[in-house]
Amino acid sequence: MTEPWYKDGLKFRCTQCGDCCTGDPGFVWVTEEEISAICNFTGEKPEEFKSLRARKYRSQYTLREKANGDCVYYEKGKGCEIYPVRPAQCQTWPFWESRAGTPEAWEETCRICPGSGKGDLISPEEITKRLKKIRI
Repeated sequence: MTEPWYKDGLKFRCTQCGDCCTGDPGFVWVTEEEISAICNFTGEKPEEFKSLRARKYRSQYTLREKANGDCVYYEKGKGCEIYPVRPAQCQTWPFWESRAGTPEAWEETCRICPGSGKGDLISPEEITKRLKKIRI
């Protein structure tokens, strides 16, 4: 078994800048378990969440965006309204294959994310765990 390129770990600390929560629309996938956790946290009913805060794409739910592309749960100046129960996709950022799978991808991530390459040293084991949790 070969060692991953990040065998010494990578530094990351979320600055809650919101850069990954704003801008171009995309998909933030949420599972039924995550929907339940969000609803317990916000007090919303799952039906209300699914009709107002999410949209169904094929057979999965994804969080909606505001008209400007921002996540429906992101508030400028306040940050993520559901940060303690945010979906796994958000929790694992920036340790996605597309963002940390290669040294070049990580270099690009460090250019666009102010918390990447700074802060706490994340162990290679934890990085691998996150990379496997969400495939993006």
